[in-house]
Amino acid sequence: MRKRVARRRRMAAGTLKGRMLAAIETLPADATIEDAIERLVFLAKISRGLAQINGDEAISHEEAKRRLTR
Repeated sequence: MRKRVARRRRMAAGTLKGRMLAAIETLPADATIEDAIERLVFLAKISRGLAQINGDEAISHEEAKRRLTR
């Protein structure tokens, strides 16, 4: 069973669905639906942030500090 799950993770790791399944499969057996949703939202926020950085939509640390001290 573990070999099948690991192979499926490797095969689907590049797809969004594969990444979502891998994230859910790493949750403990007693995880709730809310736990799964929280994990997926967290990963979506990380993905969105990385896309912003790669798309030059990010601001520098100095700019962030300047904006917060207004």
